[in-house]
Amino acid sequence: MTGVTPCAPGADLPFDLPALDAAAGLRRQARTLFWMGWRLSHIAQHLGVARGTLHGWSKAEKWSEASASVRVEGALESRLVTLVAKDAKSGGDFKEIDLLGRQLERLARIGKYEKTGREVDLNPNIEARNAGPKKPRGKNALSEEHVEQLKSAFLDSLFKYQLQWWQHSWQRTRAILKSRQIGATWYFAREALIDALETGRNQIFLSASKAQAHIFKQYIAAFVHEVTGVELKGDPIVLPNGATLYFLGSNARTAQGYHGNFYFDEFFWTQDFERLNKVASGMAMHKKWRKTYFSTPSSIQHAAYGLWSGARMKRVTKVDMDVGHLRLAPGQLCEDKIWRHIVTIEDAQAGGCDLFDLDDLRMEYAPPEYDNLLMCGFVDDSHSVFPLAALQPCMVDSWELWSDFKPFSQRPFGFSPVWLGYDPSHTGDSAALVLVAPPAKPGGLLRVLHFEQFKGADFEAQAKAIKAVCQRYNVAALTVDTTGIGQGVFQLVQQFYPAARGINYNVESKTMLVLKAQQVIQSKRLQFDAGAKELASSFMAIKRELTASGKSVTYAAGRSQETGHSDIAWACMNALSNEPLQTGTGLASAQGQSFLEISE
Repeated sequence: MTGVTPCAPGADLPFDLPALDAAAGLRRQARTLFWMGWRLSHIAQHLGVARGTLHGWSKAEKWSEASASVRVEGALESRLVTLVAKDAKSGGDFKEIDLLGRQLERLARIGKYEKTGREVDLNPNIEARNAGPKKPRGKNALSEEHVEQLKSAFLDSLFKYQLQWWQHSWQRTRAILKSRQIGATWYFAREALIDALETGRNQIFLSASKAQAHIFKQYIAAFVHEVTGVELKGDPIVLPNGATLYFLGSNARTAQGYHGNFYFDEFFWTQDFERLNKVASGMAMHKKWRKTYFSTPSSIQHAAYGLWSGARMKRVTKVDMDVGHLRLAPGQLCEDKIWRHIVTIEDAQAGGCDLFDLDDLRMEYAPPEYDNLLMCGFVDDSHSVFPLAALQPCMVDSWELWSDFKPFSQRPFGFSPVWLGYDPSHTGDSAALVLVAPPAKPGGLLRVLHFEQFKGADFEAQAKAIKAVCQRYNVAALTVDTTGIGQGVFQLVQQFYPAARGINYNVESKTMLVLKAQQVIQSKRLQFDAGAKELASSFMAIKRELTASGKSVTYAAGRSQETGHSDIAWACMNALSNEPLQTGTGLASAQGQSFLEISE
């Protein structure tokens, strides 16, 4: 027999084998090798024992008739005895001793079950389960030990800037301007949970939409289950100490009547901020409650900018307040008693966040986009084709209004038709896909049900992504930008969706797309979830600019061969192009069709 080299008899023992019972030791060693599949002749040669002696041992102890459990038990016992006899045991030895002991216990239960056939002998928990009725475990049952585990796991997971937020969690009012994707929602979900468990205070999560607010709920439930194994249930979530976690959209009517600490997520993107903030402030009027505002920046024209900039205080004190990055990067309790903090993506990296490659991000985003999305720069959208003020009436709480859309089901929109618009990836650019639900009747609402972006994908991968979406939705119309690499994507899409249509972008076609989008936005026929700030900022970035010849006006957002932007907005406009331009104006004809000349 080759390929197997067992230890020499007694090699692991800390004492002299012959001094005890060499014959018994050899017999056990021979039996183990036999059960490992060795032939008697090979065992005899390896141990230096006559083959006849081995044959006698085997026959007397019926080695060949032993069951699998007996063979395994013998091997476990031999190894366990060897480890117990060692004087200097390593950490691995103790772990193995514990494991072997548990395996022997399991084999003992199997042996007992083989004799009695009673399942309770195999699984003692069955007897305990059937012993009698027990008091049911409470809902969302978290013990004091669980709370300690959660707090320890929470604090151990923080970056430097998040730890700073925790150290200032006692502040009455906090306002944080942040980069995207630095873990703010993730952090504040956990902070609020720990505070609720330790103090019993209610926590209120207020977002632009209920869908966005429920991201807090998902983070909290996942964290608790990961650390403790407990599944939190309910909406709102009620904890054992009576603290309640509420998850609310921006509907002021649904936000009234609660009290507790509140977390206002993405407040720079909320419609009707003044009215909603008045309701939110009423929730935390008592001095024991805390108020936390945090958001990525939007437009300096947004109503919340006055809260951030200190303009409200200036109306009273006539004093300008410095809210620049230099002052607020370390965190600062300002003159209006609001603790402010700015965390750019570069600040986050300096604070230990190693999730980004800044060189790659600078290549992927145009300078204005990089400044707005990642460096906390506000946008002056006064020159935008689609200013935030025009977009805000389109931003709705989709969970409240769209009862026919189930985003987490296998077919989110059932078999109702959708229009798919696609803006392909160009060099150094990202691609975007948007699904729009067409109006139930001419002139009705156009709802953006879904959008997603793809970075670094070739045209084959982009076509596969489109096909995957087509398998979940009933795509009644599919429109692709066929400029450049878009032609390759378009041809692949036509293989599984022959009715796909292509738009070749030029001055005329882009003008028509923008005019159609302006029409549906100004008439308040377009709707998308208020939490979809990426879609809003994508529209806001589009501006008028002169063509290279200087003779015509076109529309762009800093897109070049190196960088790209507004792909979501262009994908949305591609989908909207399936409706005639005159629809919704009172000039629509009975037989309408797309307003663009298209390739098929």
